[in-house]
Amino acid sequence: MTATRLFTRAIVRIAPRDQAADGAGDVVEFLQGLVTNDIAHALPVWAGLLTPQGKALFDFIVWPSGSDLLLDCEAEAADALVKRLSIYRLRRAIEIARDACLAVHWRPHAGDGAAADPRLPALGERWIAPVETGDESADEEWRAHRLGLGVCEGRAELGDGETLWLECNAVELHGVSFSKGCYIGQENTARMNWRQKVNRRLLVVPLDRSDPARQRIAYPEFGLAVDHLRVEDIDPQLLPAWLGDS
Repeated sequence: MTATRLFTRAIVRIAPRDQAADGAGDVVEFLQGLVTNDIAHALPVWAGLLTPQGKALFDFIVWPSGSDLLLDCEAEAADALVKRLSIYRLRRAIEIARDACLAVHWRPHAGDGAAADPRLPALGERWIAPVETGDESADEEWRAHRLGLGVCEGRAELGDGETLWLECNAVELHGVSFSKGCYIGQENTARMNWRQKVNRRLLVVPLDRSDPARQRIAYPEFGLAVDHLRVEDIDPQLLPAWLGDS
């Protein structure tokens, strides 16, 4: 059996409590007012949870699950994401917790019963399925595939409250809606887009061309690194096709 499970990903479930009344358990309304993308329509979508200044704290893919929402997120950040979302829950009749019974799966090609990665079709397809003891890891293949396409994700690459969301290439990777209404960090994000003032970008670069002063993380096994570069310093030859054409 081909390895497909991403052990570096986890599922956070946001669910209404039993017998929630008067819309107090509406998980879509709850998350819609927090994250960067529009989750009230077609899912899955890639979204971020930001600081009030518009800097990335967490990124995840939002999936539908009946009256619940599932967040396909970085496993190492899942508990911190639950804690952060719980701050905003207040008195809403909503449960927010990791779902250890579900796993994220990926394949690099088109197939049946899966969804295209909402960031970039070339990233392949994903799906969520119950955990099985025979699950085999596809994490290294996924990381190589993703970095080869120049797509960044997770706190090691995006930073932990360090990088403005639009500097994470959120527009080009369909991770932000400018028509959905307010969310945390929306004001600065919308202003940057309106003024076209994205001065820096995260970029996957060959390791031998990485700037140590700008490097976020290095992947020697792939000969690559993620740098946070000023736009004027970027060699156009290093831009991935999806960013160079934007």
